[in-house]
Formats: sequence, structure tokens, C-alpha cells
Amino acid sequence: MNIMAIQKNTRQSPRKVRLVANAVKDLELAEAIRQLGVMERRASLVVLKVLRQAMANAQHNHRLAPDMLKIKSIQVTEGPRFRRFRAVSRGRPHGIIKRTSHVSVVLEPRPEAQQGSK
Repeated sequence: MNIMAIQKNTRQSPRKVRLVANAVKDLELAEAIRQLGVMERRASLVVLKVLRQAMANAQHNHRLAPDMLKIKSIQVTEGPRFRRFRAVSRGRPHGIIKRTSHVSVVLEPRPEAQQGSK
């Protein structure tokens, strides 16, 4: 059983969010939350919110405690791009691309937690 949480259209480039996601995806759940709390990157707040949302989904929908869960995957994909321009000399436009990202977190119960519930 997989527990998912998705945040779409985050106004930050996927490359920057992926840096944070890759740093915590192999950690234990409690350690990942602790690590995200002390990171000094704007993307850490985004990943932390989605991780907490997935934990809340597990507690509310499946009655699983946070210590019974582990991170299965954290994916950061590219969302829609906003195309803007900035006027430069002689009225010519220079393009600006404002990127967005989708963050999805998948949690799964630990194997020993599933055996204990049967």
C-alpha cells in the first residue's frame, strides 16, 4: 500500500527542488524531516510540506503512525513554464522563462509494521 501526496505548480525550478529532494530521499522519515528543517534553501520548505502532507494522509486514511512509514520515492518533475520578456535596447524583447515544478512523495509502511498488523 502506497501513500501519496502531490504538490503541483510550485513556482521554483525543478533543478533546485531536485537538489533538496535527492539529499533526503534515502534517509529515514524522521531524519529527513529534521534535515529539511535545518536546510537553508527555499526548496526545503516545499519538500517538507509535501512530506508532512503524505504523513497526514497515512494517519488519516490508513491509521498508520509516522514511525511505521518509510520514504519510497520523491519525484520532482517539470510543470508548465511561464514565458515573459524584458525589453532591452531599441525595444527588443529578451525572453525569460519562469519554470514551475511538481513534487510527489510516496510513502510505504515498513515491512515489520505490516507483519505486526496481520
